Amino acid sequence: MSEDLSAADPALVEMIRREILDSYDEELEQELEDKRLEAVGDAPRGLDRRVYFRELLRLQHELVRLQDWVQHEKLRVVVLFEGRDSAGKGGAIKRITQRLNPRICRVAALPAPSERERTQWYFQRYVAHLPAGGEIVLFDRSWYNRAGVERVMGFCGEDDVEEFFRSAPEFERMLARSGIILLKYWFSITDEEQFLRFNMRIMDPLKQWKLSPMDVESRRRWEDYTHAKEEMLARTHIPEAPWWIVEAVDKKRARLNCISHLLEQIPYGAVEHPPVLLPDRVRHADYLRAPVPPEMMVPTRY
Repeated sequence: MSEDLSAADPALVEMIRREILDSYDEELEQELEDKRLEAVGDAPRGLDRRVYFRELLRLQHELVRLQDWVQHEKLRVVVLFEGRDSAGKGGAIKRITQRLNPRICRVAALPAPSERERTQWYFQRYVAHLPAGGEIVLFDRSWYNRAGVERVMGFCGEDDVEEFFRSAPEFERMLARSGIILLKYWFSITDEEQFLRFNMRIMDPLKQWKLSPMDVESRRRWEDYTHAKEEMLARTHIPEAPWWIVEAVDKKRARLNCISHLLEQIPYGAVEHPPVLLPDRVRHADYLRAPVPPEMMVPTRY
């Protein structure tokens, strides 16, 4: 591929280079949130940006290789992301999926159950999102809602919680026996760090929508969430699907550590792809491109 480009039109090479540079703008845009966070208070500086981006791009390249392997071998992969509000689950998921094919790697972020779903077997609505062969599903919160927010906020009774603790390990063992690779991550932050991030959301008009009344209430019930988390980890940490704790006070390190660990849990290799060759475009002497009516054009304001 590099040999072909070296012999190409210099103008084309320059256009490709600019497009590649433009594609990095998304990462820079996403990292603005960390700069705003640091401006609010005494947040840790974290990794040097050059080191962070170099490692992130390297790990994302490996994620693409893993994706190819999962598709080639028809593997089924489920990754659960749990943690307190503002722990950084969404940011990690965003960096994992950023360069992957959404048809292969998709995110399941289920809303509160409907009236009908409340009458179903508790795990039923999650089962519908499990992967087929060649797919990866990332759950942004999962069936562990019952052991966390539902329990702490009183959306279920203690009998429901006890039944969950009996059923969840068996459910996950059944998934493992069926061949599903199940990984469970808990993103851990301190009381002080959550307080800082919540205040950032209050101060930042672009982030205020993230702070729901439920989040506000969770601050008051920090210790209740702690007790619920500790029991959840103790009763659902099983050999077939162990919990992995991600230290997430430093967002950048948390993302890199999580991605690196995820890659280590699934042995994968290189998948050979046939070279892609663009055919010559077919041209017809009588082809005329129809003009676009001016009223259909988006105004060029920038």
